[in-house]
Amino acid sequence: MAKILDEMAAEKTAHETELRALSRPAIRAGATTPWGVAQISWQYADGVVLHSTAGHGGFHLDENANAVVHPRYRNDTGFYEEDCEWARVAHAFPQLFTAYERRLADRTLRDYYPDAYERVVGASLLEGQSRARDAQEFEKRHRNDWVVIAALNSNHKPGFVECIATPGGKRGGTDERRFLVLSSDYVIGQHGFVIDPLKHEPYDGPSSFVTWAARR
Repeated sequence: MAKILDEMAAEKTAHETELRALSRPAIRAGATTPWGVAQISWQYADGVVLHSTAGHGGFHLDENANAVVHPRYRNDTGFYEEDCEWARVAHAFPQLFTAYERRLADRTLRDYYPDAYERVVGASLLEGQSRARDAQEFEKRHRNDWVVIAALNSNHKPGFVECIATPGGKRGGTDERRFLVLSSDYVIGQHGFVIDPLKHEPYDGPSSFVTWAARR
């Protein structure tokens, strides 16, 4: 743990040092953006501006700057929202971002745009390298299994978790079943909990789910 904390502190220090060396001056606000009128704006480079509005924000690239963005990442509007799409700008203009920001951008692109990422870098993502790709593989692997969509500690069976599961974890269907899972066994993975028919018993007794009880 101490080593991890030291590495985080060193990364933060390096990030702050690099930030001081980058030129991101505040410029006149008031630009119109898809997220509203910009309250604060910073110029990263010619044609590359970051806008912040009352509720959201993101980058705007002029025509020349937008042409630098890889076609698989490019938005024709030139606007890139701040939650995920900013990473496309960082990919196109790495010199405008710190090493920490570039690392975060790479992770964001892998997590949210795995198909485009693989085409751009020319490599296949491995398990654990992309949340979106791992979720896709989880769905394929368990599309015929019962996957929990809701769970709570049972008031009727102490020590158990009452679960509502559907095939593949799909919501909105009519095929739902309840199961009892030992509390000690109920450890949710990154993409959901899969019912093991050899361990987890179907349950048709009194329910701790108000909506399920009301149906009956």
